[in-house]
Amino acid sequence: MKAGRLVRGFLTVGLWTLGSRVLGFVRDMMMAAYLGTGPVAEAFMVAFSLPNMFRRFFAEGAFNMAFVPMFAKRVEAGEDPHGLARDAFKGLFAVLFLFTIIGTIAMPWLVWAMAAGFAGDARFDMAVDFGRITFIYILFVSLVALLSGILNTFGKFTEASIVPILMNVMFILAMMAANYAGWDMGTTLAWTVPATGVVQFGFAWVAARKLGYTLLPGRPRMTPELKRLLVIAGPAVLAGGVVQINLLVGRQVASFTEGAVAWLSYADRLYQLPLGVVGIAIGTVLLPTLSRHLRAGEETEGRESFSRGAEFALFLTLPSAVALVVIAPQLISVLYDRGAWRAEDTVATALVLAIYGVGLPAFVLQKVLQPVFYAREDTRRPFHYAVVSMVVNAVAAIGLMPLIGFSAAALGTTISGWVMLGQLWWGARNLGKAARPDARFWKSLWKIAVACAVMGVQLVYTARWLAPMLADHGARWGALGLLCGSGIVVYFAVAGLLGIFGLAEFKANLRRRRK
Repeated sequence: MKAGRLVRGFLTVGLWTLGSRVLGFVRDMMMAAYLGTGPVAEAFMVAFSLPNMFRRFFAEGAFNMAFVPMFAKRVEAGEDPHGLARDAFKGLFAVLFLFTIIGTIAMPWLVWAMAAGFAGDARFDMAVDFGRITFIYILFVSLVALLSGILNTFGKFTEASIVPILMNVMFILAMMAANYAGWDMGTTLAWTVPATGVVQFGFAWVAARKLGYTLLPGRPRMTPELKRLLVIAGPAVLAGGVVQINLLVGRQVASFTEGAVAWLSYADRLYQLPLGVVGIAIGTVLLPTLSRHLRAGEETEGRESFSRGAEFALFLTLPSAVALVVIAPQLISVLYDRGAWRAEDTVATALVLAIYGVGLPAFVLQKVLQPVFYAREDTRRPFHYAVVSMVVNAVAAIGLMPLIGFSAAALGTTISGWVMLGQLWWGARNLGKAARPDARFWKSLWKIAVACAVMGVQLVYTARWLAPMLADHGARWGALGLLCGSGIVVYFAVAGLLGIFGLAEFKANLRRRRK
């Protein structure tokens, strides 16, 4: 895949993901207005996080990372990719069906493991009830991740990227209906979760069928290919488990402060915007691309793909990180301050957002480096690195909690993110030429840093100038748009002057996408 085609892939996935994240903002803004950071909001967030946590464990963070390189290589070589997909689908369905039953029965223990601070108050019982409704979502959404891996391998990035948009649209419509009809908002949100899973699965299944992949449940067969898949996926599954333990530590620390689970969740949505748009775009396109290049022995092309992926990630991530740190209070206030939201919620959520912003570049660059390992079917070392990162996270979050309170959860996440990135970067040194950034990457890095610094200074002074408008409920949306828009203009203006990442490439590739 040439650089232009690679960038077009990033842009396609990134733009669709941006649409999904914007709708996710609308969803969370409505939830903040209806529920604030009260007990119903916290109970639902914990219940919804359980299937999402295990989804990343079983599918997106582990199984798929092993499946996609194997599947892409079989497609490239014409070695019965349909057979591998069929066996993987049956095996994953069987495991998830059994796990869904066990998890639903064990829900009180799962909620306690996620948020022990809820024990003894109304949040615990609500979280258990909501969790029993939502947990089946893991079955559908994990199978969606497998189907999306097939679609992405064939370059069907649009079809795979539409799937999460469906979920956010359904949540928005459900809250509007509940508000109109007077339904209980928490219960409505809980039942919407499995409904979105069914719809997402149906859409992805039909898209895969159009490619000739009609995958159905059945008795799994332990074929040699599936055994190899499990051997490769094993360390990745364990690494995914380590990542989820990091999330558990953060939830546990937050659960002992009333409202903190919601503060972390709302801040997470904001920093997930650039992380999702850039990180998902990079991971979605880069893994199958690198797998094909390495299969063909194309080290130079692999290095070009890796370097442009890292360059693209930093070009969009570093200014986002600066903005999240510099104007966190303004972002939180305008986006969430209405209805049941309180002033203290703004202060606490903005603090968490700024801490997450510091770690954003590390989280995104992990998405660039991990495919280098997985494309070579090396899942063991990322697991070892994740274990070290987990220990760092736990020590930081639990150790700092008596000193700085709930924000220790966010700080532990950020510190461990940079530790993980450092390990991946160091470990990639012996993975060959494809894992070494080229001269163009290093030349662009300092230019990006300069453009970010100029934009950061501009945002500080512009935010002060717009402070009266940002505090006015009638004018604050326009003021926030002016603030963010001015930062974007300044960043791209400086980037253009410095010649960062060939802005002409963006224009050319956008024109090609429209044709």
